[in-house]
Amino acid sequence: MATQIVMDHSGDTRHHFDATDREAVAKAEERFRQLTGAGFTAAVRTAPGDAAVTRSFDPTAEETLFFPRLVGG
Repeated sequence: MATQIVMDHSGDTRHHFDATDREAVAKAEERFRQLTGAGFTAAVRTAPGDAAVTRSFDPTAEETLFFPRLVGG
Protein backbone atom coordinates (compact mmCIF):
# COMPACT_ATOMS: atom_id res chain seq x y z
CA MET A 1 0.00 0.00 0.00
CA ALA A 2 1.50 3.33 -1.07
CA THR A 3 1.06 6.46 1.05
CA GLN A 4 0.99 10.16 0.27
CA ILE A 5 1.70 12.24 3.39
CA VAL A 6 0.64 15.88 3.27
CA MET A 7 2.27 18.06 5.94
CA ASP A 8 0.44 21.18 7.14
CA HIS A 9 0.12 23.51 10.14
CA SER A 10 -1.97 20.95 12.05
CA GLY A 11 0.34 17.96 11.47
CA ASP A 12 -0.20 15.65 8.52
CA THR A 13 -2.86 13.90 6.48
CA ARG A 14 -2.20 10.45 5.03
CA HIS A 15 -3.73 9.16 1.82
CA HIS A 16 -3.23 5.43 1.19
CA PHE A 17 -3.73 3.85 -2.22
CA ASP A 18 -3.22 0.48 -3.89
CA ALA A 19 -0.65 0.86 -6.69
CA THR A 20 -2.36 -2.00 -8.59
CA ASP A 21 -5.75 -0.20 -8.66
CA ARG A 22 -5.86 2.04 -11.75
CA GLU A 23 -8.60 4.28 -10.34
CA ALA A 24 -6.74 4.75 -7.04
CA VAL A 25 -3.51 5.54 -8.91
CA ALA A 26 -5.33 8.12 -11.06
CA LYS A 27 -6.68 9.83 -7.91
CA ALA A 28 -3.22 9.79 -6.31
CA GLU A 29 -1.66 11.27 -9.45
CA GLU A 30 -4.30 14.02 -9.51
CA ARG A 31 -3.61 14.76 -5.82
CA PHE A 32 0.12 14.96 -6.67
CA ARG A 33 -0.58 17.47 -9.47
CA GLN A 34 -2.91 19.57 -7.30
CA LEU A 35 -0.50 19.75 -4.37
CA THR A 36 2.62 20.50 -6.41
CA GLY A 37 0.61 23.02 -8.44
CA ALA A 38 -0.36 24.74 -5.16
CA GLY A 39 3.31 25.11 -4.21
CA PHE A 40 3.95 21.97 -2.15
CA THR A 41 7.34 20.29 -2.55
CA ALA A 42 7.11 16.53 -3.14
CA ALA A 43 9.76 14.13 -1.86
CA VAL A 44 9.97 10.35 -2.09
CA ARG A 45 11.35 8.49 0.90
CA THR A 46 14.49 6.65 -0.25
CA ALA A 47 15.61 5.16 3.08
CA PRO A 48 14.67 5.52 6.75
CA GLY A 49 15.19 9.19 7.59
CA ASP A 50 16.11 10.11 4.00
CA ALA A 51 14.09 11.57 1.12
CA ALA A 52 14.73 12.92 -2.38
CA VAL A 53 12.78 15.73 -4.05
CA THR A 54 10.71 14.59 -7.01
CA ARG A 55 8.97 16.56 -9.72
CA SER A 56 6.94 13.71 -11.18
CA PHE A 57 4.42 11.24 -9.80
CA ASP A 58 5.80 7.76 -9.07
CA PRO A 59 3.05 5.21 -8.34
CA THR A 60 5.65 2.69 -7.14
CA ALA A 61 6.98 4.92 -4.34
CA GLU A 62 6.03 3.57 -0.92
CA GLU A 63 5.84 7.06 0.62
CA THR A 64 5.62 10.46 -0.98
CA LEU A 65 5.87 13.44 1.38
CA PHE A 66 4.40 16.85 0.55
CA PHE A 67 5.84 19.89 2.32
CA PRO A 68 4.10 23.28 2.14
CA ARG A 69 5.93 26.28 0.77
CA LEU A 70 7.96 28.02 3.46
CA VAL A 71 7.07 31.62 4.23
CA GLY A 72 9.77 33.83 5.66
CA GLY A 73 9.63 37.29 7.03
